[in-house]
Formats: sequence, C-alpha cells, structure tokens
Amino acid sequence: MRSRRNAKVAARRSAAAPPRTGDSVLPVAPSNPLSSGARRRFLASTAAVAAAGLLGPAAAAETFEPQLGRVGRDVMWLPTPDSMIERLLRMAGAGPQDKLVDLGSGDGRFVIAAARDFGTPGLGVEYDAKMVEYARGLAEAEGVADQVKFAQGDVFETDFSYASIVAMYLLPTLNLRLRPQLLAMAPGTRIVTHAFDMGAWTPDERTEVQGRDGHLWIVPANAGGVWRAEDGTSQPLTLELEQTFQRVQGLARWTDLATSLREPRLSGNRLQLAYTDPAGELQQLDAAVEADTLRGVLRSARGERALIARRVGEAPAIGGSGAASNEEMQAAAALLGEW
Repeated sequence: MRSRRNAKVAARRSAAAPPRTGDSVLPVAPSNPLSSGARRRFLASTAAVAAAGLLGPAAAAETFEPQLGRVGRDVMWLPTPDSMIERLLRMAGAGPQDKLVDLGSGDGRFVIAAARDFGTPGLGVEYDAKMVEYARGLAEAEGVADQVKFAQGDVFETDFSYASIVAMYLLPTLNLRLRPQLLAMAPGTRIVTHAFDMGAWTPDERTEVQGRDGHLWIVPANAGGVWRAEDGTSQPLTLELEQTFQRVQGLARWTDLATSLREPRLSGNRLQLAYTDPAGELQQLDAAVEADTLRGVLRSARGERALIARRVGEAPAIGGSGAASNEEMQAAAALLGEW
C-alpha cells in the first residue's frame, strides 16, 4: 500500500496526465506472501541461466526484481498487504469452482495466491510486459503455472466477462470507467477492490484490515419492472420494482390496493422482500430472478407456498448502468488529492 506521500505524488501525476486505458495502478499482492524459497529459486535459476549465456539480451533483462515504487505507464507499483488480499479472497468465497481475473495484476501475486491457497484458476492482465514475464516465472516457482495465465494488455480491451471473481486495485476514476462493464457481468459475479470503491455503486460489504479498506460487490440481476404473479387467487399480486445498482424499492399491488415493500434486498439473483397483504398478513418473499421469471416461496404465519411471477414487457435498464457522470468522475479525481 502506498504511503500518503506517494499517493499524493501519484495523484499529481494523474491530474497532470489522465490515465490511459490499460494502466495498472497499484498491482495487488498475495493472500499469503510468495514463499521466500520460491522467490529465491526463481531468481537463482534465471540468474544462473543468464550467467551461462543461455538467455538472449531481452530474456536476460527479465531477471529483474521489481522494486517498490516502480514507475509504470502512468502509475507506480506498490504491493497490498498480504492480510488484505487473503481477506478479499475470503470475502469473495474463492474456490476451485471459480475463475478469477485480476485487472492490473502487477507481479501476479494475487492470481498466484488465489491458485495456491484457494485452488482458484486465474488470469492476470497487466500493461507492463516485464511484470508479466516476472509473474509467469513466479507462477512456475510456486508450482501453479498450470492454473494461471498472465497477459500483457489493456484492461479496457480485455474480455473478462467469463470471470466469477474480478479483483482490482485501480485509481477511482478507472474503477468508474470499468463500472458499466462490471455491472453487466453475470449476476452473482463477485468484485473485490483494495482502497478505492466505485462511487455511487455502494459495496455489498466493506472491510478494514490494518487500517486499509477493502470492498466487495455482488453483481445484481435485473429485477426492475412490473412482475405479475401466477398464483390463481382472486386478487393476483403485481410487484412494481425500481432498481438502482443492487438497491430495490417499489410496491406490491392488487386490484384496488397497493402497499410499499419492506426491506427489499437483492444479492446476485436472489430477491428478498416483504409486504402486508390485503388480509393483513405479513408475506415474505424469497425468490430467484431468472431472466424474465421470478421463482420462489412466499412465507407467512399460515405457512408457505410457491410463487411464480412473469415480467410484463421488457426489462428496464438497471439504474446506474450507464457511464459515470462528469460530477462523479470529478469527485473520484478529487478523492486522490485527499487520500
């Protein structure tokens, strides 16, 4: 994690030259540190090969050890504390069933740690070609080269839509530029960041580790619109839902009665809400959003019953899914000067 002095230096550089696409800002570190033995084995083996003259000049140049504060395209590289990365991976529920993409992967420590400690295969996308080669060597040394890949590239031109976990340690302005793409990912995708959030898209969970902030978002399904229940009752239920990011509000409506929803909550494709029905009973809905179908269970003091509702018409766009406003971008840029 950068010092506040270094942060202000980076902020001034950012203000003087707006970040270009593909910039890796502050590459993240591992959930557990790369073992010193593995690091020594990697550096010793590459140094020995270079000394024997078996590497060409370009390859031999890749035997470097990245230094703290290494200046990249627009930013500096400094690692995240190991405890923070472990916490982020645990918050995301990382496991062998997941596919991780780290945007701005630096020396690859996040991706390597996820594979080594959680069995999660991953891809690291990094603009600095030397860091990419270095990360590949570390993956070999840690014995996870068959589980991870590292690619030199622009994060804004990379297709990471298949990922179930996305990790980022980027400037807040870059987070905002990526936000529409992240929000369009499959419901349930987990996004974790160190230090910076995504503006108006508030995290589902925040954490603090040794004075540093981490964030988790769960990409929501699109639950907005009008839903008509197929329950066969004389007064069929209609739900009118408005959604901004993962926040939902709205009404339950019958023929001649409407009531507000109690504590609606959307996490991934799981929608939970409650309302008082025409008979005065509290009904609690726990349902899954499956494209244009709501499928779940209604529970009350009398028991429970299945509920299926269909969306009427096309799904509206999720509020906040467009590009960030100028005001939001300016606030994000100003945040760097205060950090």
